[in-house]
Amino acid sequence: MAENIVRAEITVNGLVQGVGFRYYILRHAHNLGLNGYVKNLYTGEVYVLTEGERGMIEELIKLTKTGPSHAHVNNCRVEWSEPTNEFTTFEIRL
Repeated sequence: MAENIVRAEITVNGLVQGVGFRYYILRHAHNLGLNGYVKNLYTGEVYVLTEGERGMIEELIKLTKTGPSHAHVNNCRVEWSEPTNEFTTFEIRL
C-alpha cells in the first residue's frame, strides 16, 4: 500500500478567498484521510499541500475544482511528487 502514497501541491485560482474554501477543503481532506494543509496565498489563490493515497487525493482534486457554493474556480494546477511523511493531520495555515 505504501507505494500508492503520494504528495500533491494544488493551486486553485478564481473566486476562492472569502467564500469558505479553506474550510471546505479541510472538511473533505479529513473525510478522505489525507494529511497536509491548506492556506490562502497573497495572489488571491488557495494552496493545498497534501499527502495520502493517490485515489483519495484525486477525489479531493475533483472536489477542489467545484469548491463550496459561493466559490468560482477558474483553474486548478496539480504537481505530483514523492511523499515526505512530514504531516500527521490536515490543517488550515495562515
